[in-house]
Amino acid sequence: MNLEIDIEDWPEGDWEALAASAALAAAQVTPELANPRFVTSVLFTSDSEVHGLNREWRGKDKPTNVLSFPMLEREELVHLDPDEGPPEMLGDIALAYETCAREAADKGIALKDHAAHLVVHGLLHLAGYDHETSEADAEKMEALEVKILALLGIADPYSGSHAA
Repeated sequence: MNLEIDIEDWPEGDWEALAASAALAAAQVTPELANPRFVTSVLFTSDSEVHGLNREWRGKDKPTNVLSFPMLEREELVHLDPDEGPPEMLGDIALAYETCAREAADKGIALKDHAAHLVVHGLLHLAGYDHETSEADAEKMEALEVKILALLGIADPYSGSHAA
């Protein structure tokens, strides 16, 4: 998978490398994300920007930590030939700095670890996983996140709560 990363209103840090590491780990656990034809845009931005996107595209008038905008149906992405054809836009992910920083502080974890978790969470949404459809789907998605984050050396974010 190729990433197009844009950073606005985030502090100094190697957010590009963080997103790339998260994507690589996600592809190791969820092979459907390993397709080299996929292109994913990752936007590190402000609460106000994510608030506007959330209002416009989801009808929710508030900021949130991460938004995902899939471009392919799950059936399409799992059957996409990795060797033939042009690049395919998997989707867009947007992370809101102030919400991410506040959540990380509340959980007593590093911002980079929380941001990596949210990139992974967003990528799984782009791959067709959805924690809001059922408890079983939520458990499946959480288990994948925990495995991916373990590859990154990040502790289980669900061991104390169920928020993402």
